[in-house]
Amino acid sequence: MNYKEALQHNIFKIISQSAQELNLSCFVIGGFVRDYILKRGTHKDIDIVAIGNGIKLAKHVAKNLPNKPKVQIFKTYGTAMLKHKDIEIEFVGARKESYSEDSRNPIVENGTLEDDQNRRDFTINALALDLNENDFGNLLDPFNGIQDLKDKIIRTPLNPDITYSDDPLRMMRAIRFATQLNFTIEDKSLNAITKNNHRIKIITEERIVVELHKILESKIPSVGFLLLEQTGLLDFILPELTALKGIDEVEGQRHKDNFYHTLEVVDNIAKHTDNLWLRWAALLHDIGKAPTKKFSKKVGWTFHAHEFEGSKMVYQLFKRLKMPLNDKMKFVQKMVFMSSRPIVLAQDTVTDSAVRRLVFDAGDYVDDLMTLCEADITTKNPKRFKKYHNNFKIVREKIIEVEARDHIRNFQPPVSGEEIMAAFGLKPSKEIGIIKEAIKEAILEGEIPNEYNAAYSLMLKEGERLGLSFKLQSNKDSKQK
Repeated sequence: MNYKEALQHNIFKIISQSAQELNLSCFVIGGFVRDYILKRGTHKDIDIVAIGNGIKLAKHVAKNLPNKPKVQIFKTYGTAMLKHKDIEIEFVGARKESYSEDSRNPIVENGTLEDDQNRRDFTINALALDLNENDFGNLLDPFNGIQDLKDKIIRTPLNPDITYSDDPLRMMRAIRFATQLNFTIEDKSLNAITKNNHRIKIITEERIVVELHKILESKIPSVGFLLLEQTGLLDFILPELTALKGIDEVEGQRHKDNFYHTLEVVDNIAKHTDNLWLRWAALLHDIGKAPTKKFSKKVGWTFHAHEFEGSKMVYQLFKRLKMPLNDKMKFVQKMVFMSSRPIVLAQDTVTDSAVRRLVFDAGDYVDDLMTLCEADITTKNPKRFKKYHNNFKIVREKIIEVEARDHIRNFQPPVSGEEIMAAFGLKPSKEIGIIKEAIKEAILEGEIPNEYNAAYSLMLKEGERLGLSFKLQSNKDSKQK
């Protein structure tokens, strides 16, 4: 079978010509070939395998390209990479690999194309197109990967038990590809993942997180998380999630399975946002429920303060997985901490003061919070589902109305601490905080508008209540607006 049409980009002709000049054979292999056959759009990453020295070929290709790009060389792995326009091309010499028990880094020897295809993770990634002049575009498919693409199957070229034990990251990759491509992992392969799940412990957290991100960014993330749970990998990676599994019953009272509920929420939110960190918030929004679960005869099952507990757990989880402990983590924490607020709001009559408080506390993230809470409605009761979503619509409209009128988002009190100090001749003291808090509460409750004059008048009343003497009449006059 010939796929010349896949190799129409000029870069392939230059690589072919360069290999010929060096008297090397070379092939394009892996993701580019797979995605071309699947019609998954333009692939910007190209893997070239050379029978011989891949680094030497990369340098020669760079020399033959008009812009003479810089070649990055990774001697440890015997690979080289260059960028041509918006395409990233990696070159490697064909090789065979052997592994030790405690590392996924192989011992590498030079090999044939067949050796190189044997070492590939899946049959669908072992597909290669010939770049040599006489056979340009010919498909080399030793493991019937084409049929696996048609059948939507994830299968390893060799014994899956050896494939996954040698490089346990392949277990995560199998699940990631199954999620992204909507493929099925063959039973033999799935059983091998389950058998070798403990081997994931030798993989760095950073590499695991890359795969987790790709699963979370998929169209239906639950596919991947269900496979991670089914194979036992989730216990090693995110035990906070597996702790949510199961339904307890006491005296006929049960609670929902919070693990499967969580996956529904993640799928729901994936329909409405590509924001990876908001998807993380959906995944982690209920993790505080496992440690806070209690039963009492009066009220049944409770999860008091699970949002607060969950937000603390977010930090520990991010730290353990070596994820960023910056504004991204704080965003996820905030979403988890506030995840029930709009739901409580949507159960009652929506008051302006409640909406003002929501906007004040959520700040720039109020829209993200609303998206999360809408995704959190997983009731199978059509009437309740409709009622909640109608109420959320009202809350969203109220947010727009209140924000336009009261400017609460990223709210700063109209009267500053310095002005309070000047007005009453104060040094830094608790009275300043009391007055500022009173102004803030009055604005949030709608007792006064979010305006300077109203806030200044309230400052004077509060000062009088606290027994403070007004020292600076001219201050008010100069600041009137």
